[in-house]
Amino acid sequence: MARDWFRLTLALAWAICAVSAVPAQTLPRVKVSENRRFLVAENGRPFFYLADTAWELFHRLNRVQAVEYLDLRARQKYTAIQAVALAELDGINDPNAYGKLPLTDADPTRPAVTRGNNPKNPAEYDYWDHVEYIIDQANARGLYMALLPTWGSWVNSGGNDRSILTPSNAPAYGEFLGKRFGKKGIIWILGGDRIPTGVEETWRALARGIATGVSGKEDYDGVLMSFHPRGGATSSTWFHNDAWLDFNMRQNGHGLPAASAPWNRIAADYNLTPVKPVIDGEPLYEDHPLAFRAKELGYSFDAHVRQYAYADVFAGACGHTYGNHAVWQMHAPGRRPINGPLMYWDQAIHRPGAAQMQHVRALIESRPYLSRVPDSSIVIDPLDGADRISATRGDGYLLVYSAQGRKFTVRAGKIAGERLRGWWYNPRTGSAQEAGEFENRGAWEFTPPSEGFGSDWALALDDASKAFGPPGEGRR
Repeated sequence: MARDWFRLTLALAWAICAVSAVPAQTLPRVKVSENRRFLVAENGRPFFYLADTAWELFHRLNRVQAVEYLDLRARQKYTAIQAVALAELDGINDPNAYGKLPLTDADPTRPAVTRGNNPKNPAEYDYWDHVEYIIDQANARGLYMALLPTWGSWVNSGGNDRSILTPSNAPAYGEFLGKRFGKKGIIWILGGDRIPTGVEETWRALARGIATGVSGKEDYDGVLMSFHPRGGATSSTWFHNDAWLDFNMRQNGHGLPAASAPWNRIAADYNLTPVKPVIDGEPLYEDHPLAFRAKELGYSFDAHVRQYAYADVFAGACGHTYGNHAVWQMHAPGRRPINGPLMYWDQAIHRPGAAQMQHVRALIESRPYLSRVPDSSIVIDPLDGADRISATRGDGYLLVYSAQGRKFTVRAGKIAGERLRGWWYNPRTGSAQEAGEFENRGAWEFTPPSEGFGSDWALALDDASKAFGPPGEGRR
């Protein structure tokens, strides 16, 4: 009884605030760029996939809380939110904040849909009305919903998993989702932290159903899709040649950057044929037990997540995914904690690493976007492990990231121009300071402004004739 009263109180609080909610809007469709390396909007404008991991968003937050979360992530310049329709934490049997379940009798062919969706009457809208509300509020703030139709545990039947989706019923569930949400700002992410070996046909059937629901036929040109695998794995292992898989997604599995070597993992997918964009869909969450060994190694913090972001992007990723250990599970009082979260979700959304992710996006967008390629040969000795020096270049510029502020030597002549103009870019603040001008020949040694763990720096070297502004400012 107390729980029901609490839910009703939250619902009524939302109803009071609903009149100020931002109206829904249509976002341009996102697709793969012509060179197959990046994502772009329909008009060709570059789209940097900067996502936050909010797996339990639909399942655990009410509408007031969801808007609070989305408002912050929009201000922090994220472009996508990764969330799950059939949630991991018993989302089939444990109702959402309004007491509603997604399915009737846990049957994917029978979504629990009821008539009516009056925002002033919380008892009237169903689970999918709530999902739609959150998607619309995300879109209204310029955020795409990177929507997982289901967590992988509802497909793979093994261990504690319960398989409710099969090749025979997945098309119907996918078609329901495609019809209901396909015209909104959606990026479809299949999978959900599981190995698909043995159940590949279920995922293919789900992709087919979504495409049919969106376009009325099996047309994958009308949808943008990827697959979120288990830790240490990549979608390319199973689905690289599938027509529905537009870009590859990796999961690094929450290990230390030095041990995971994310630059090598991204490069492995980047170098595959046919060419497809690649992204790290789950690196190391902020405030997560390092390698799941909190007692031995402690917890991650903002320096770790920055190292993953810059290493991934400089290795060729078309964006990056951030996550916080309390936020993905929307940990709150009265909820069973998963793997020792350090705080509640409404505190964790303000952690420093979350705000710092916008700076890697700003840096990449401030230089010519679609010409960028990874190039480790820019640095004479890129080091390895925790000291890794990563490099990338594009039309008229090159970028070098020193994970711990170690000095490095750049081979000049990697881009055109007689002279190079240098800038130091601070990944913690997004600020830039001039580093001088240099002849574009020979080799030049650079020493970042500070050194040590947490003192990471990026160097931008531009063809001086291009007259680019400071890195991180403006959009090219």
